[in-house]
Amino acid sequence: TFALRQTELIALVGLVTGIAASLSMAASEYLSSKEGDISKTNPLKAATYTGIAYVITVFLLVMPYLLLENVYVALGITLITAVVIIFGFTFYISVAKDVPFWKRFLEMAVISLGVAALSFIIGLVIRNVLGIEI
Repeated sequence: TFALRQTELIALVGLVTGIAASLSMAASEYLSSKEGDISKTNPLKAATYTGIAYVITVFLLVMPYLLLENVYVALGITLITAVVIIFGFTFYISVAKDVPFWKRFLEMAVISLGVAALSFIIGLVIRNVLGIEI
């Protein structure tokens, strides 16, 4: 957001990067499932679910940039969406695996938002070092 400053460009980069990451995660899940007990997990099914979940997440996170012109409002909505997604995923895991919700939620939220903040800083540094203005 801070490096590109144009909602359409941010959406394009987010979609391309996000879909590529989704494919990578699906491939990783396939390989990981093949290494496990094959009688319990179908690698293709696991990879498909993982890929679809990631693509849906990417679209939810990029959607504000497709609908809004103000990059900062879009960023705010994207961050709120990310926290809601983390909340939902953590709730599911806490119920399915009977683990404490709040500790896991806070850990996931802090790590995810920390990575996002670091990515924004890296984007700003690269833009300034290379002198790229878009």
